[in-house]
Amino acid sequence: MAEPAGQTTEDLVALSMLHQARQFAERYGGQGRLWQRPYAETRPRVASAVAPVWFTAYPASVITRPGESVLKTLGDAQLWSALSSIGVRGIHTGPTKRSGGLKDGTYTPTIDGNFDRIGFDIDPAFGTTEEFVAISRMAAAHNAVVIDDVIPAHTGKGPDFRLAEMNHSSYPGLYHMVEIPEEEWEHLPAVPEGRDAVNLPPATVDYLKDRGLIVGQLQRVIFFEPGVKETDWSATGPVAGIDGKVRRWVYLHYFKEGQPSLNWLDPSFAAQQMIVGDALHSIDQMGARGLRLDANGFLGVERRIDGPAWSESHPLSVTGNALLAGMIRKAGGFSFQELNLTVDDIAAMSKGGADLSYDFITRPAYHHALLTGDTEFLRLMLRTVHDFGIDPASLIHALQNHDELTTELVHFWTLHADDIYTFGGQTWQGRTLRMHLRDVIRERLSGTSAPYNLPFVTNGIACTTASVITAALGIADLDAIDETAIDLIRKIHLLLVMYNAFQPGIFALSGWDLVGALPLEAEAVAHLMGDGDTRWIERGAYDLTGQNPAEARSAEGMPKARALYGPIPAQLERPDSFASQLKRLLAVREAYGIAASRQVAIPDVAARGLLVMVHELPDGRGTQVTALNFGAEPIEETVMLSGTRPGPVVDMIAETIEGDLQEDGALRITLDPYEGLSLRIVGALPTL
Repeated sequence: MAEPAGQTTEDLVALSMLHQARQFAERYGGQGRLWQRPYAETRPRVASAVAPVWFTAYPASVITRPGESVLKTLGDAQLWSALSSIGVRGIHTGPTKRSGGLKDGTYTPTIDGNFDRIGFDIDPAFGTTEEFVAISRMAAAHNAVVIDDVIPAHTGKGPDFRLAEMNHSSYPGLYHMVEIPEEEWEHLPAVPEGRDAVNLPPATVDYLKDRGLIVGQLQRVIFFEPGVKETDWSATGPVAGIDGKVRRWVYLHYFKEGQPSLNWLDPSFAAQQMIVGDALHSIDQMGARGLRLDANGFLGVERRIDGPAWSESHPLSVTGNALLAGMIRKAGGFSFQELNLTVDDIAAMSKGGADLSYDFITRPAYHHALLTGDTEFLRLMLRTVHDFGIDPASLIHALQNHDELTTELVHFWTLHADDIYTFGGQTWQGRTLRMHLRDVIRERLSGTSAPYNLPFVTNGIACTTASVITAALGIADLDAIDETAIDLIRKIHLLLVMYNAFQPGIFALSGWDLVGALPLEAEAVAHLMGDGDTRWIERGAYDLTGQNPAEARSAEGMPKARALYGPIPAQLERPDSFASQLKRLLAVREAYGIAASRQVAIPDVAARGLLVMVHELPDGRGTQVTALNFGAEPIEETVMLSGTRPGPVVDMIAETIEGDLQEDGALRITLDPYEGLSLRIVGALPTL
């Protein structure tokens, strides 16, 4: 990486995101542009109509063509020809702006996959600003858009944080950081050699709370790891300020030590200025149309007299998201939130906040259905979406992403821990049901059953979509996978595509899905997992186009994952490949407007493995039924579709007529193991 201009205060200010954001803001004053669009209310169906299918990239895992950058590769014409052919209408690049830290005049690398942003310029590890803009232009040429990232909850330890440590002007107001009086330093642990901060033990956090200095322990410790991160607070070493005074600070970080949390209610309102400036920079200068709001549920923290601080479900997060998402809409973009909180919170944050939400509601449930062959929990969560007034079309239904498969099930852990649920023929308290479901998923997805998938802290599993499937099939040794096994893995992978794509909303899949990536062996990425972050095993490198087959690593050094399906262009030459069958499914989805449909029923079923979702298609095209068999046994069942107008039943994928739905609404469904059907009931025909 290029070195910063210098170490003077003026140099740090010039490099800081807050300074740049304030300069950007001056371009908008007195202009009419930001008053031309509605912005107060979310517009999920408008956003999903813009790009109903997304490809989610992970820059650190992209194998580039020889001599090219990651961004140059993601803008490649051959890649876009293949993606467009499949039906992709949006690319989520993942965070590509400069991240990591700045220490003693030297840039340090990212500690969390570029989710520790320190600048608005493109990270030189991935390419240039011009190459990012070129992706936007290439996407537009293929009727697609680019989705970028804003990270409103924290930064890395870049110029802004270093200026805050130096107590420069309004920079300390950016962060939830508190100067600790020198007479209290004896209660702070020493910072180990070679580091600039140390995590505080719980007793120290409690002491500082009692002294009225900080708000205390939070509701949970994300990334909890004994001896590494036991609380959400860390202390700096002694830092000389611009006034010559030496200070020690204690600062909040919901995530890793190098990701200091922003303070969204400081009199300087510096955090709002910086994050809005980042968003407008992505839209106006980078060509992005959509923006992910990452970790956007953690903008409010408040002291409580008894118990932990109020750090989730806080109204400030709702307010902050409304401000940020409203500005994005005013500028002509849309946003989505990747928010693993209670369903209550997701619903509340969607009222005036981000237009779309990542489907953390049903994502662990469909994995549970596959691992157990039982869809009862999945049906419970699909109905919960409606119970809380959430439109399924406002959700991003996804296969693998860069994160672990979370089993936190926060909905049942916090607000609804004491609620009573019926599951498996018995009643459960929410907290007990959560523990049962988490244990079942963990047992079947890791350990001796699937040693290639690794637990991630307390409540997650690091895995790929393909390795979820191999675990469900009882494959304990990935080296034993042969062509017959690959055929079955591909079939189940397409079943999961149908679950996510054949319902209202956005369908998203990753590069790992497209090539059929398996996890890396832990030894290959052991150097990245020193802090307990096992997610690196699921982030193996992939070559999307096959133009650099001899390369064993990505540009960032990630080892190449074993790919069961291979590069996309080669797959598209074979009609039975994953990509070709995916293309056929997405063509049916597009032709009938399933993404814009309305979900009207999740019927009860008798077969354990059966899931049925019923949708009203747009423009009077009839009723669409998604029927999926998550089990290893064939299914023959009659499902009652009350209130559905009778008419011919059409297999939308095979393009055959399968009979008629009768007046009583009885629909006969026949499915082989791990098979899916999409049926259309044409109920608008004249009667004889």
